[in-house]
Amino acid sequence: MKLLHRELELAIEAAIKAAQASGELPQFGIPPIPVSAPKRTGQGDLAYPAMGLAKLARMKPLDIARLIGDKLPELDFADDIRVAPPGFINCSIAKDYLARQVDAIIAEGDVLFQLGIGCGKRAQVEFVSANPSGPITIGHTRGAVVGDAMARLLEAAGYSVQREYYYNNAGSQMVKLGKSLMLRYREQLGDEVKFPAEYYQGEYLVEVAADLVAEQGDSLRGEGWEYFRDAAETRMFDWIERSLASIDIRHDAFFNESSLFESGKIWAVLETMRESGHIYEAAYWEGAGEDEIADVESKGYAPATWFRSSAFGDEKDRVMVKSDGVPTYTLPDITYHCDKLERGFDIAVNVLGTDHFSQAQVVRHGIEALGMDPEPIHVIFNQMVRAVRRNEETGEYEAVKQSKRAGDFDTLDDLVEMTSADAVRYHMLARSPNSQLDFDVDQVVKQTNENPVYYIQNAYVRCAGIFREAEERGFDDAGANLALLGEDELAFIGKALELGNVIEQAVVTYEPHKIAFFAQELASVFHPIYDRVRVLHSEVPRETAKARLRFYRAAAVVFQRVLRLMGMSAPERM
Repeated sequence: MKLLHRELELAIEAAIKAAQASGELPQFGIPPIPVSAPKRTGQGDLAYPAMGLAKLARMKPLDIARLIGDKLPELDFADDIRVAPPGFINCSIAKDYLARQVDAIIAEGDVLFQLGIGCGKRAQVEFVSANPSGPITIGHTRGAVVGDAMARLLEAAGYSVQREYYYNNAGSQMVKLGKSLMLRYREQLGDEVKFPAEYYQGEYLVEVAADLVAEQGDSLRGEGWEYFRDAAETRMFDWIERSLASIDIRHDAFFNESSLFESGKIWAVLETMRESGHIYEAAYWEGAGEDEIADVESKGYAPATWFRSSAFGDEKDRVMVKSDGVPTYTLPDITYHCDKLERGFDIAVNVLGTDHFSQAQVVRHGIEALGMDPEPIHVIFNQMVRAVRRNEETGEYEAVKQSKRAGDFDTLDDLVEMTSADAVRYHMLARSPNSQLDFDVDQVVKQTNENPVYYIQNAYVRCAGIFREAEERGFDDAGANLALLGEDELAFIGKALELGNVIEQAVVTYEPHKIAFFAQELASVFHPIYDRVRVLHSEVPRETAKARLRFYRAAAVVFQRVLRLMGMSAPERM
């Protein structure tokens, strides 16, 4: 189906070029042409502000708009194009065009507004990427939902998408995990153990230890922490995969950070950067001030291996390998992204917490230092998310602390059990990742229009209900005369035609939450129409009823497509 915003933008660009060719407009580079829905009613369905050309053309915006309007080619979807002060070009979509789109929407079905902007291109979305040291928490869940929605939208834009999970099973936290499970295992055998406060306190490790005793008895008493680390990793990762699958998230590839060490690739990357003059050894970085130098010298620090990242705009250089020969996380991070680009992805999207912002910039600098183009790498940063619950005694909302190590957290499994998979997906996506999110369990479980999950899904449910009743009566929409559709129905179709533009903008700007915003807007247009536009009512003429049934069939297609782009279900009943 056509993207009407794009069609009008191309037509305006052609009109500007025609006016330049005739000398009515001076020559200048044509900037992006922003076509959008007007903010006020009565100004058409699409609008372009020519004011942005005033300085370039050295003309009044209204005169520019008139010139463009006169030279616009004929558009099959436009009913009326008007120029309005101070320099707008307003376009109204023809009613007969809107009516024709009912059948077009039904014909496209599950691939409604499947775009071609990513055709022949490969995209990777790396998300979740939590170490297998415990279950998926609420914090992980937001990144999981945002990442999967981004992948779905990229697929809708025509990209071939790989979902990847990057995890580290070789760091200090995994050592603590292994030692924690080892002690819990010995506790289960009846040994008296001293459990350090910095170890993982979660009850889930007690359960894993109990399982090991049930399976192996005391035969593991002589095993070291490495065995228990591997056992814990296997159990935790199985748990992680099951939890993600419960909200319809599955990864195509799992990349283990340890493979970069085993293959020696991190050292090859370090050597390449060294050969390019970006690596040096020193006890402190080259731009250190006198106080910093004095502090380092007083502590007798041995030289470390530094990346001269300040040469690429970083605030300071970064340690790549500590004085004891152990790499910091910066070196494998750079190596991993080097590997991504070598795999030939046209786009590599990372979904990270905001605490990774500085590190993400360092990675880009590292890619540049390797002589590679970092432009394919895009990062979506998530602000913190917390679960809030009403304190029954005070009536106040309180946050639930989240700490894997302390065992004081809500998991994805908890959220799904308390609410639903659809509720988790929508509410994690319904706000910009740049904003903090309070997940209000009390609000999410409401079966009323106050809950946007219910509000959006109920639009599809209402359509499904009409189809069931029509089928019971032996009534269908074959041969429907869509010219009989009224203003209400056509207004919804006009709104539905914005979906293609929403998909495009969400992909271009890496803002998957746009689809959640659109879903809410679409439902708010639909529900009042449903209350007014009856199908199987005794006073509705048969031919009008057929046209309206056809309309609701198209509406159902639109809602099902939008819900699936968010990773949500389209229930027949609620």
